[in-house]
Amino acid sequence: MSGMDLDDALARLDRARVPADLFGDDDAEATRRYRRLARLVHPDATGGRTRDAFIRLNALWRTYNRDDATLITTRRHAYRLGGDPVGGDLAELYAARPDDGGRAVLLKMPRDPRDGDLLEREAVALRQLPKDGDGRFLPYVPRLVESFRHRDASSGAQRRVNVVAALDGFHTLTAVGKAFPGGVDPRDAAWMWRRLLVGLGFAHRAGVLHGAVLPDHVMIHPEEHGLVLVDWCYSVPGCYAATDPSGRVPAMVDRHADLYPPEVPGRRPASPATDIYMATRCMTRLMGDRAPKAMRSFARGCLLAAQNRRPSDAWRLLAELDELLDGLYGRRRFRPFHMPLPH
Repeated sequence: MSGMDLDDALARLDRARVPADLFGDDDAEATRRYRRLARLVHPDATGGRTRDAFIRLNALWRTYNRDDATLITTRRHAYRLGGDPVGGDLAELYAARPDDGGRAVLLKMPRDPRDGDLLEREAVALRQLPKDGDGRFLPYVPRLVESFRHRDASSGAQRRVNVVAALDGFHTLTAVGKAFPGGVDPRDAAWMWRRLLVGLGFAHRAGVLHGAVLPDHVMIHPEEHGLVLVDWCYSVPGCYAATDPSGRVPAMVDRHADLYPPEVPGRRPASPATDIYMATRCMTRLMGDRAPKAMRSFARGCLLAAQNRRPSDAWRLLAELDELLDGLYGRRRFRPFHMPLPH
């Protein structure tokens, strides 16, 4: 590094994903490297041209020294973590905001570094959906900001991290079910079911199976009647076939084992009918005993054990559901839905 010039310094900064990439692991050598880089990229030495590079260098240096353990720096952003994480099925979710003042995000880090392949699978799916899907339906899935590898400063473990845009005002179907222990009114469940089929129809036509359509992974916005399908770690993206041609859902969420169709625990290839089965279980569980007989009959056809006998086209199923709803409730109209205020 002793013969390094400004261009070399900027190139090294651009390549660095974590502080160790730039400074190494030896503290004395790290200090020498930092001082050399700081002299080269200091704005006073370049007429102000390298101000952003100097800011990033110091962000990496603070992280290396653990003076600012809440800052994670990538090639694209520096994220400042806020508060304690929220635990998910296999990852911790950290609320964060980019240092450049951008919109709030969530950093998703697996608790076990060996689950990095599932985070990678999610990143592949969330890139494929906007690339191969109909852009009108992108609000039904999270927006991937970036995916990178991060070295834990305390343990040295490398983890895959996905950064997704934060959702505001959304509630999981798990939370909705707890708020309405006697079951959600089927007229309210109807718009959630419709939105869920739209999200699945969008994903399936883009060549992606979600693989874990569970109450924790379906989020609704009560006031706007919005829906987002989250946690694509268990997905089967079509463009992933070269890496994993099995077509199987890669893992299960054990506490929801009763919501999966037989092909998932049986380690058989999944299909759109797999997602439709789980979506149907979500909705019937949400309504409970309040579901009318016609809805229960409709659901039974989606819950057959034989995968090839179940519906496999979410768009066609949506049309059938609309016909059923018209017969039950007449012309469709907006029905306000509110979550009860917490006690």
